[in-house]
This record gives sequence, C-alpha cells and structure tokens, in this order.
Amino acid sequence: MEPATRSDMLNLSRGQSRPSADMEQASSTGRTVHITVTNGYDLKGFKGDTPVTFVRAEFNQAVLGDSAKTTVSPEGTAKYSFTSSVELSPDGGVTLDDLAHKPLFLTVTEVLPKEKKQKDEKTLTLGQAVVDLLPLLEGEDSFETTVPLHPVQGSPLETPLPGSKQCSLDVKVFVTEPLLTAAQVSASNLLKVTLEAAYSVPESFMPVGPQQNYMVGLQVPSVGEKDYPMVFKNGNLKLGGEREPVPRPKKWPIANILAPGANNIPDAFIVGGPYEEEEGELNHPEDKEFRNQAECIKKRIVWDLESRCYLDPSAVASFQKRIADCRLWPVEITRVPLVTVPKGKPGKLEKADDENQLSFHGVAYVNMVPLLYPGVKRIRGAFHVYPYLDSTVFEKTKCLFSIFRDTGHHLVHNNKAGGLNSPLSKPVSKNLKEEKAVKDKEIDGRARPGDLQAPSIKSQSSDTPLEGETPLSHNLEGQQYLEAGTYIVLEIQLDKALVPKRMPEELARRVKEMIPPRPPLTRRTGGAQKAVSDYHTQIKSISRAILDEYHRMFGKQVIKVGSDVDSETLEEQKCQLNYELNCSGKYFAFKEQLKHAVVKIVREKYLKTTAFESQEELQTFISELYVFLVDQMHVALNQSMPDGMQGTASTIHTSSEQLRLFAFEAEVNENFEMAAVYYEERLVREPQNLDHWLDYGAFCLLTEDITKAQECFRKALSLNESHIHSLLLCGVLAVLMENYEQAEIFFEDATCLEPTSVIAWTLLGLFYEIQNNDIRMEMAFHEAFKQLQARTLQTKLKSAGTVENIDDGVKMEHSFGPWGAMHDSATAMKSEGLTGPSTVLSSLDEFIEESSKAHSESQEPIMTLQPLEPSLAQKSSNVLLKELTGKKETSKCQDSSTFLHSTSHAIPQAPATIFMETIRFLMKVNAVQFVHRVLAHELLCPQGGPSCEYYLALAQTHLLKKDFAKTEEYLQQAAQMDYLNPNVWGVKGHLYFLSGDHAEAKACYERTVSFVVDASEMHFIFLRLGHIYLEEKELEELTEAEDALSEANALNNYNAEVWAYLALVCLKVGRQLEAEQAYKYTIKVLDQLQLLGVGNEGIIFKATFLCKAYRGGHLTIRLALGGCTNRPFYRIVAAHNKCPRDGRFVEQLGSFDPLPNSNGEKLVALNLDRIRHWIGCGAHLSKPMEKLLGLSGFYPLHPMMITNAERLRRKRAREVLLASQKTESEPGGTEAS
Repeated sequence: MEPATRSDMLNLSRGQSRPSADMEQASSTGRTVHITVTNGYDLKGFKGDTPVTFVRAEFNQAVLGDSAKTTVSPEGTAKYSFTSSVELSPDGGVTLDDLAHKPLFLTVTEVLPKEKKQKDEKTLTLGQAVVDLLPLLEGEDSFETTVPLHPVQGSPLETPLPGSKQCSLDVKVFVTEPLLTAAQVSASNLLKVTLEAAYSVPESFMPVGPQQNYMVGLQVPSVGEKDYPMVFKNGNLKLGGEREPVPRPKKWPIANILAPGANNIPDAFIVGGPYEEEEGELNHPEDKEFRNQAECIKKRIVWDLESRCYLDPSAVASFQKRIADCRLWPVEITRVPLVTVPKGKPGKLEKADDENQLSFHGVAYVNMVPLLYPGVKRIRGAFHVYPYLDSTVFEKTKCLFSIFRDTGHHLVHNNKAGGLNSPLSKPVSKNLKEEKAVKDKEIDGRARPGDLQAPSIKSQSSDTPLEGETPLSHNLEGQQYLEAGTYIVLEIQLDKALVPKRMPEELARRVKEMIPPRPPLTRRTGGAQKAVSDYHTQIKSISRAILDEYHRMFGKQVIKVGSDVDSETLEEQKCQLNYELNCSGKYFAFKEQLKHAVVKIVREKYLKTTAFESQEELQTFISELYVFLVDQMHVALNQSMPDGMQGTASTIHTSSEQLRLFAFEAEVNENFEMAAVYYEERLVREPQNLDHWLDYGAFCLLTEDITKAQECFRKALSLNESHIHSLLLCGVLAVLMENYEQAEIFFEDATCLEPTSVIAWTLLGLFYEIQNNDIRMEMAFHEAFKQLQARTLQTKLKSAGTVENIDDGVKMEHSFGPWGAMHDSATAMKSEGLTGPSTVLSSLDEFIEESSKAHSESQEPIMTLQPLEPSLAQKSSNVLLKELTGKKETSKCQDSSTFLHSTSHAIPQAPATIFMETIRFLMKVNAVQFVHRVLAHELLCPQGGPSCEYYLALAQTHLLKKDFAKTEEYLQQAAQMDYLNPNVWGVKGHLYFLSGDHAEAKACYERTVSFVVDASEMHFIFLRLGHIYLEEKELEELTEAEDALSEANALNNYNAEVWAYLALVCLKVGRQLEAEQAYKYTIKVLDQLQLLGVGNEGIIFKATFLCKAYRGGHLTIRLALGGCTNRPFYRIVAAHNKCPRDGRFVEQLGSFDPLPNSNGEKLVALNLDRIRHWIGCGAHLSKPMEKLLGLSGFYPLHPMMITNAERLRRKRAREVLLASQKTESEPGGTEAS
C-alpha cells in the first residue's frame, strides 16, 4: 500500500475528499431519498389488543421523524402512511457510502394511556425493523419491501398470537431519479468485508476480569484516492468446546441496536466451506488437523460482522492500482480495555482515556492479488496473526500508517462501556445538519477519519523507526499470537470483478470463428457406385451359373488352391466346359446378360456418351476399361468364392496403430520422408480421426514445419471443438507464431471447458509470463497447483492412505507442497522447520516473487530462451529456498518418453509438480521451444528443482539438437540421482548410437534390457541392439543378434528391416529354409510399402535389403533399351537378374546414346556414387557396362579390349587421313581443266 503523509492522516474524511467528476455530476445538486411506511401487520401492545403506536425513522444516528399516533386494529394492522426523507449532500452530509453500509431503522413504539396526575405520556418500545438502502446504489429509483419487525426484549411481540405471522412493516423507498446512471453503476463497485472470527487466541485472553474491546481494522481506498479506515469492534471472546454453526447470519457493524434480531443483515449468511477452496494461508491438507482443533476446542473471538464500502470509479481504479503495487494488505488486531463512564464525572473520563494503551497489537497479511484474477469477486481464508512491527509491516506492505496506534486517542474516546449511544437517545430533529457535529464524533463501527490523530508516526524516508516505535523485544504481547498460532478468518467480496472474465460462450464463439467446423461431404450412393454394384451382381450370377454347369459335368468337387491336381486334367476339363458353353449358346447368353452392366459403367463411371474421334482414342479407352472390368471381376469373385476356394492373402493388411508405430520408427531413424508417408496414409484411411491429425501435427513440429503443424491441430479442433489437447496445441502454435491474441483465447477456452486440467492452467500461466502479466501468471499457476493437489488427495484417499512403519512405529503420511505432492516422510512431525503452518505458503510466495523478478529482468522471446544451467540455477534455487528449513529428498526419475513418443509406461509415475506434468505433455508433442521455459520453472519450483526426470528431459532436448556433449553431461547428472533408472540408460544408449560409439551404446542397451523394470521404449532399444550385434560380425555374435532381432520382430512383425536382418542371420548360420522365409516376408512388406506410395525410394529400399541379405547375385547393372528402332537410346539401370526386360528396374544410374554426335562422340552419363553403392551391395556388371565403365576410367578393362580399341583408333585415323588427302586433290584438278 502507498504510504500516507501526515496531512493525509489528519484529513481522511470522506466529506472533505475531492470526489470524482462523475460523482460530482451525480450529487452536486443534492438528492432526496423518500422512505414511506404504509402499513404494519400482526401488531399488539403491552396493554390491550388495540394499542396506540407510532413509527420513528432513524438513519446515520439521526432521527428523521415520527409518524402520527395510530391505533392498531383488532386484527393487528395499522395504517401509518408515514414519509420521511434523507438529504444527500456531497458537502459533509449523507453520502452514497453512507447508504451502502448504514441501514435505516424503523422503531415501533407503543404510547401508554395517561394515568391520573401524569403530565407526560409513557412509551414502550415494541420492536425495530431494518431497511437496507443498497438497491439505490444499483441504479434503481424505487423499491418496495416488507421488513420483519424484530421484538425487543420483554416485548409482547416475542409471543405472537396463534396462527399469526411475524409482525412486519410495508416500506417503500423512492427517489425522483436514479442516484447513479447506468454508466456510473457499471464503473463503480461495492466492497464487502466480513470478519468472522479469530481462532486459537493466546491463553492470556480470559473472559473474566476487566472487560476488553477486541478490535480489527484495515484501510481501503476512498474517494479521491484517500484511505478510509474500516474498524470492527466489540468481538465476543468465547471458550472452546464446539464449532461455530454454519450457516449463521452476518451482523451490522453498529452497536446498541435495540432488537436482537435487527443485528442481522437480511439475506446475508456465513456459509463456510472446505479449507482447500480458501485463498488464505491455512488451506493445505497438513493444516486441517490444526484448524479442526482450533475451531472446536480452543478459545476464539467471534465478530460475524460485515462492513461495506462504496467505491466510485476513481476509488475502483485506486483500489486496483493499490493491489497491483503491493499484494499484501495489513489487517490489524488489538485489545483495548473498556472504560466505565461514571455519572456526572466527565473529567475523570478524559484522565482514564489518556491512560489507555493498546495491547496485543498484531497484524495479519492478506494477499489481495486474487481479486485481480479474471472473474474473481471473492476471497475468503484464514490468515496468521503476527506481532505488529513497523519495519516488518513496511517491508511487506509499504504502509507506514497504523490504524490503531496512529488513531489511538480517537478510538479510545469511542471505547466507553455500553458502546455507542442508542439511536433512540436522540431527540427528533428536522434538520440533519444539526446532527452533523454529533455524527462526526460518534462512530457506528467505522472510525471517522476527520478526527484522526497521529501522535507517533514513522519516518517516510527511512525504515528506521522514530522515537516511540516499539522494537521487537518490547512487543512481547504480540509475540503470543505466534506462540498460540492465532489466525483470523476473513472474507473480502466485490459486487463486480475488478478484471472481467470472458464468458465460455464468447470463447467458444471466437474459437468457432477462427476454426469453423468442416462437416464431411455427403456421399452419393447412386451413379457410378450403383453401376459398379450392378456389375458385381451380374458377375456373381454368371459365376454361379458356370459353377453349376461345371458341377453338372464333372461332379460337385471343390478344387482347393494348392491341392495336388493334375494340370492336364484341369486343362482338359476347361476345354470341355468351353465347348459345352459355346455349343449350348450359354456363352452368348452370359455376354448379353453382362452387356447392360458394362454399358452403365461406361456411362456412369467414365461419363462417356459420345462417339470417339479417332481409333487411337477408342483403343486407349478400351484398354483402360478392360483393366477396370477385370479388376472388378476379381473383386466380385473373391466375394462370392467359397472359403475353401480362397488361398492365402498375398498382401499384409496394416492397422492404424501399426502405421503409427512404423512412423515412430521412421522418426527415430530420422527417415522423415517415410514417416510422412505413414502419417498421410493414416489420414487418408480415417480423415475424421482426431488423433491422426494430432500425431501428424506433432511430427510436423519435430520437423519444424510450424505452418503445417498449425493446420493439423486446427483440423483436429474443427472435428471436436471441445477437445482440450487440440485447444492447447493450437494455443502453443499461436504463441510460437506470435499470435498472442488467439493464443489467449485458446488457453482460456481450454480452462473453461476443463477447469481441472493441470496442463491447461500451467500453459495459461506460461503464456501470461510471456505477456509480462505477473498477476494472471500467479493466478494460473495457483489454480494449477490447486487442481494437482486435489487430484493427488483424491488418489491418496482411494489408496491405503496411511502406511504404518512397523519398525519405528511412526505413521508415514503423504505430505503436500504448493507445486505437487512430496515423498512420504516419517520425520515430518519431528522436523521443527516444517511444522510451521506458513512454510508451504511462504514457499509458494517466494517462487512466484522469484519468477516475476526473473522474468522482469529478462525480456527475451520464447524462441531464444535457454534453460538455466545447473550450476547457475542451483545458486538461484538456493537463494529462493533460503527460508525453507527442510528440503525433501529428490524425487525419483519418472517415466519419460525416450524419444518423445510413449506407447507404454512400465515405470510407475511418482508424484510430480505442475511443471513436470506439463513437460511430459510438451515432449510428447515435440514442442521443444516451450519445454525450455517450463524446465526453467521446474528448476525454481520449491518442490521441484534438479531431479532425475528434469535432467532426463533436458538431455532429450539437447539430443534432438545433436548437442551430444550437453546431452552426455545431463545424463551423467541424471544417473547420479537415479542410477537404476532404465530410461537414463536407454537414452544413453541412443546418445552413443547416434554419435557412432556402438560399443558404449551396446553396453548401455544391454544394461537397460537387464533391468527388471522396462524402459519407456524397449522397441527401439531392441532394434538398435540387434543392429549393433549384426555389425559386429567379426565377433560372430549371431546368437545375440538373432535373439535381439526376434524380440524386435515380436514387437513389430511388419518391419522390413528386421525381416531382412533375420534373413541374413539365418543365411550366415546355414539355415537356408528360414532365410528364404524371412526373405519372402521382406518382399511382402516392401511391396506393401510400394502400395503406400513410396515410389522409387521404396524400390531402392527393397533392393538394398535384398543385396544386404544375399550379398549380391540378384542384381545386375545393365543397359535397358529405350527410344525407337531408328533412334535407339539406352538407360543404365540396376535391375533384378530374373526380371523380364519389360521396362521395370530398381534404379536408373545413368544413360548412354549409341549414336555419335556431330563431333563423332558417343555420350555417356553416369551416377558414379550410386554405381559404387550397388557394386558394394554385391550387384554384378553386364559386359557392355564393363566396357562403358572401363572406357570412362571407372572400371579396369580387359587387355584385349584395350588392343582392339587401339586398332580401331588407328584404322579410323587412317581413314580420316585418306579422306583429307582426297579432298585436297580435287580443287587442283578442277582448276587445270
């Protein structure tokens, strides 16, 4: 809070403050509030059933007037028709704030008949009603209400007549025009502060002995940015024994209300609530037992008072700015002896007042920051009471002003026994200004700032107290609050949130605007599809007819594929069947039956309805139609063929999960083109599957294709607008693309749709950190912690809960920290440093403060933020945790995906912080840029810090960057913290494998496999371990290689590389049959890859495996004829030996033009790198290729070829010489003739 000057302390009266421009406009002319009491019901008097009564109206300790004396009817009704008014004046009169926190009192009094020789009439009070004028500040110009008439003690109204209701009054309140315009109502606010009780008060507080006035006070901004003291007095000291009932009514902070029931504020109750949902300091599970004892057994001081404060627009801005400047506000508590006023001795009163001293002066620090969270209007919680020390208060709150010490004389003057004067003690006044002097001197529960005195203040330019300041050693009474563990329960509520929150409907609308839903196109079932279906029907009908004819001729024998049947017999049966069909005319009948279906396909499928323009076009169309009809015929026959006639499927049908595994394998092997093929195949098969789009988007993030990743995530969100992970990933991509407005919408929508999501709140906090919005960052992190704590507590309740330590006989319970659950501890009760209830909160505050400072000092964008190095971060962590007296054991390394994708988690997950849980999510989707920022928070987190999982995640991020040195350093740190963690050794193996140190990789992989608990990704570990064994062929570790490859094959039997290596192993050990079977499976899998659209790369992949498995003899580098007969052209290709020369080959390696050019040269183009590759794989060279490569200098030539070439060169040189001589002789002969 901002420090107040001496002039401010002496001039804090709201009437003297300069109101805002809006308020001047609203009240400069003066407004009148009219209150009319129309009727009274169910009334009765002390004497008789028809008493004479009148109504007195009082407001702000001033009597507004009395009604005429009215006789009550026998039915108990009375018609008063009494109107009084209150004048509003900004110049020292009744203000809008008075309407907010002061009620209107209506007192019904009975006039007794005069007795003989009696001069004045006697009156007896029957009851008192309370009218709340708050609706006038909500923009209303009138309202009607029926208020209950609360009987005073001894009143006949305490015993109502049988069948009658509670006595009441009809009241109408109105003004000529609204006191506030709609704009003013929207900009203003109403602050309500409810003081419930102080629990576990010092034992020296005794209900016997001199009476004490227990008071609590705080300051709130007022008009003109002035501070206004709000004081709660007359606390009731109670002994322990039972809990305070809930719900219980809130009371007006006004003393000496005549009727006990009139103390209660209408429709306002204290309802309590679970400790975990509070915003105070004692809201953790470890505080529950202490609070139960304090609120049931120990002494307490109960107030149950609610005080209100109207905040005009300028005060709202000041209130919001004050919270932003200083999060902690001081709430003071003290005890002052009550002074009995002797009759007729006012001088002694003054002398006694001067001797009064404050005692047990304490202070509670209330964190007001949650009121700046979006949509938050109320905070309630329990706050520790500390000794009031000026230096400590100024350090925490930046406030120099003590509401009790610096206004001590004023408060004591109003501390007379019996409290304030009764409203009935004042005479009727027609002019409210006559009561102004009395009103300013007497308090209704709130200190009037006009009478503030400041006998001792603190220097504003120094933290050193001036003379008279109480040092620490002298505030022994306040120290008793700490020893007793005293805390106060306080509620602060606003009518409107200071920071409005977007409604879920608005967020959903804006998300829909950014990502409109894309419904799938409706499929047409007619047209081409129906034509093909009719064709299938005709094929099935004809096939059944032919089969029946075959059975008639040769018997009903089902020929199974692969059965031992003589081929000559089958050929003879085929000829006889064809002869029979042609002779009988059935063949032509079948053709006519099928003709109509073929015509429909031509028209509906190919949309061909006109004649062909040329014979070539006709032949091309017929060829295409023939291929399609044959394919569809096979489809129909397969559907109608009996099960016994069908052979083994020649293709491998892969599922979506298998394709996903293939893609992950390709990612690990850095074959991103192949991985993209697998992901796209999944999308083609199931375009409406949301998970497929998310997986592909994560892959695009790995390849740093952010634009395509954003398209994938938004497509997933369009399929399901309520999917939390899609919203979060869209938000992450929006941050990476610096589209912060959309990012905020995505994150907020995620928290609205799933308020219990720890990851959503944490990412929202990280976003606000990027925006330098520390308040909202704290809100999001705090909410994430609450959700994690609630989830952990629920898990704990489902489990055993408490574990008995048999050896030590100590109960071991889970303890919770502000950022996650810590490990089990049996020494928590013994550690003095952790027994303080404020330890957890202080850790939380320290972390948030440290995080805010660190972020304010560094303004680097997220793309360039690097994680803190352990050496430097450790220093920051030590500074951060300097007040923590106990440090939990470092958490065990948790299950973390070795290469970003986790398919199964064999390691049981240990309790984590909100940041580590977010790191797992981000690592899974390859959002490495965000991971660095979260790792920095995990390092500074009080319950986080350097851990095995922290170093493991850090190592994975550096491994993706190929920073092997840093990766090895962090893995060493992780291994030191958890030497037996299989994930650490698995990532170590990957590190050495990628860096080329296969010996170390082998040792790490073998250690990982030997653990009882599996690592996250055993599939890749087995695959790479088998690869290492295969390369170590000099050691002939074929048994180990076969075991590793067999294990990998069991995990994924659709991996062509595994099958190829198994074929090689079987070939080397002499198991020819098994090698051939593995070879066939390799061919099938690779053919399937070709069907997926891999193209030439898949064929190269296939040939490479074949050559590796059989070490040559299956491929030949040869010439393939191209062009035409008159102009031949050759391709240099790698092709299979037994493959027919039909234009198919594995890879083109160059070209050769046999016809010489104008210079007599024959051009040859060669890809020497690929030729070396295939020769290294064992491919053979054809004779022409040996010659071409020899002439190019790449391959050694045969000596005879060199001799023949030399002879040919000389022959051509001689011919050229003779031709030139002949040419030279011809011009001379011509000239002579």
